[in-house]
Amino acid sequence: MTFRVIQWATGGVGRASVQGILEHPELTLVGCWVHNRAKAGLDVGEICGIEAVGINASNDVDELLALDADIVMYSPVMADKRLVARILASGKNVVTPLSWFFPGGRDVAMLEEACRAGNSTLHGTGIHPGGITERFPLMISALSSAITHVRAEEFSDIRTYGAPEVVGEIMLFGKTPEQAANSPMLVFMGDGFLQSIEMVAHELGFDLDPEPISTHEVSVATQPIDSPIGVIQPGHVAAQRFTWQGTVKGEVVITVRTNWFMGQEHLDPPWTFGEEGERFEVEVTGDPTSKVTFHGWHPESIAAGLARNPGIVATAMHGVSALPYVCRAEAGIKTYLDLPLVAGRAAQHLSKDV
Repeated sequence: MTFRVIQWATGGVGRASVQGILEHPELTLVGCWVHNRAKAGLDVGEICGIEAVGINASNDVDELLALDADIVMYSPVMADKRLVARILASGKNVVTPLSWFFPGGRDVAMLEEACRAGNSTLHGTGIHPGGITERFPLMISALSSAITHVRAEEFSDIRTYGAPEVVGEIMLFGKTPEQAANSPMLVFMGDGFLQSIEMVAHELGFDLDPEPISTHEVSVATQPIDSPIGVIQPGHVAAQRFTWQGTVKGEVVITVRTNWFMGQEHLDPPWTFGEEGERFEVEVTGDPTSKVTFHGWHPESIAAGLARNPGIVATAMHGVSALPYVCRAEAGIKTYLDLPLVAGRAAQHLSKDV
């Protein structure tokens, strides 16, 4: 038995998702939504830079929701809550890297009602927020007692992120520090990362203070820096650090941080990735303390990253791997805490089904 999947959007995550769906033995691609009407009618394989797959993309929501499908891999740039509710109410499950990792006390009544109406399931998953900030810290925490702090941190060269409009006009790289101070990213990303903090705190038993700590720091270029968004001039933002923290009685107990740099040269302050280079880290301080470093999710070069970024692929695969588990789950909003262990699948030529 295979589950029938609609891929929603064909950006970096969407293109990687399509490939993952096609390679997964329990999944069958049956439809694909595209934002750009010029892509409507094109074979999904052509859009994704692979061989034709016999499925044409569509810009028509009604047409896609009328398909006989079990689940939607929902990965546009921004989430549309009402559309997600509509998909769920149509009887289709949803997996997304955009939100709903751990709703907690947030208003999700519309989505819960949609799940009931469609007997469907919603699951939020990615890597950051997602696995790095939730699943892996909780898994590693089982090796310790008397835990006092959990840290999840990313160190990435943002020049390999193939979304120049987002990098320049939303993240506000290349702007003045004063302009960058108005970046929506602290709030926009904070929604997801604070859900991660709340999930970890909930499971470990931290009694969090009501107000988290959120900080945004920048480093500026000291010389012109070439980048995919153009030359970043001296005095303009070339590196950013975002931090979210949960506290108990004022003591920091959970830290989630992103370090995004346009390289490591000509920065003030002179931030670097350190000796270990680009990476993701998870550290649980307790008895004993554990630290795990993830490599392999960063490309070998800027050009390679713009062509196919392993971090984007990992984000997509974490969602694709969850699809069959979510199809088997009971209706409702389900987090990592509700699902069984999610695993990938063997390469097709090594599979026992071949």
